[in-house]
Amino acid sequence: MAEARETLEEPILTGNGGPTDLAAMEPDLLDVEPDQTVASGRRRRSFQFGWWLACGWLILVVGAALLAPILPLWEPGTPDYTNVAGGLSASHPLGGDAIGRDNLSRLIYGARASLLVGLSAVVLGAVIGGLLGIIAGYVGGKVERVLLTLTDATLAFPGLVLLIAAVAVFGASMTVIIVGLAVLSIPTFIRLARATTLVIVQREFVTAARAYGARPMRVMLREVVPNVVLPVAAYGFIMVGVFIVAEGSLSFLGLGIPPPTPSWGSMIAAGRTELLTHPQISLIPAAVMFVTVLSINYVGERTRKRFEVKDSNL
Repeated sequence: MAEARETLEEPILTGNGGPTDLAAMEPDLLDVEPDQTVASGRRRRSFQFGWWLACGWLILVVGAALLAPILPLWEPGTPDYTNVAGGLSASHPLGGDAIGRDNLSRLIYGARASLLVGLSAVVLGAVIGGLLGIIAGYVGGKVERVLLTLTDATLAFPGLVLLIAAVAVFGASMTVIIVGLAVLSIPTFIRLARATTLVIVQREFVTAARAYGARPMRVMLREVVPNVVLPVAAYGFIMVGVFIVAEGSLSFLGLGIPPPTPSWGSMIAAGRTELLTHPQISLIPAAVMFVTVLSINYVGERTRKRFEVKDSNL
């Protein structure tokens, strides 16, 4: 019995011949695993909080923009001369601009214009660029080379110069801005859709469809397009924020949506002469644009990562 006890008390040898003290290992395991679990839980809660906060702000902005005609707001183009560069008040919660127009009303109606420009340009660019990118990736050959050459040529041209030239030729209007932004986004969507298509056409379900004798058009529409839509849409969501900033930049230069239609960029530009005396005229719309674009980027980036095409999730 004494020999048996001595045998049980001997240290256990590891693979390299060194002793391993299990009693000493257990505290280390207990220290590491709970910390990792707690850190993972904190990251998950932080992610959920940021996600819902960004989504809540976007829902608020979009809802206010859609319901603007029925909300109890001042007319965005009607000045109140008792509220010229006014501060916060009960009748004007966000004050007034340099000629007395209500800032809150103009912010909400400006959201309609800015969101319309961003969404319309993205949809137009994503549909055209996505289809061309799928064709380039699936067909290949000369078609792919021609499309990639045109894409590289378009990307080499300065985007802001192209927009300024379009406004100078066709005049400043919402339609010209939407079409100009869509044209600038088409090459990016072509590259994204093509890269995604090149990954998808190597998958087993595409090979099986071809083996069963499906026509190329049917394979492309039934197998490739549904798998390209989600990554393109996720990236397009991010592009909405980019186009809102682009529209604001054009409006700041006086080349955006013409008055009396308000937009966030035109509101920022209208207050630049009052920055020293009444900075809130420009800072309020700039802050709203910043938070909105930040929320769009946050939600879009998380969505893009969720639907990013990889070999591991196909």
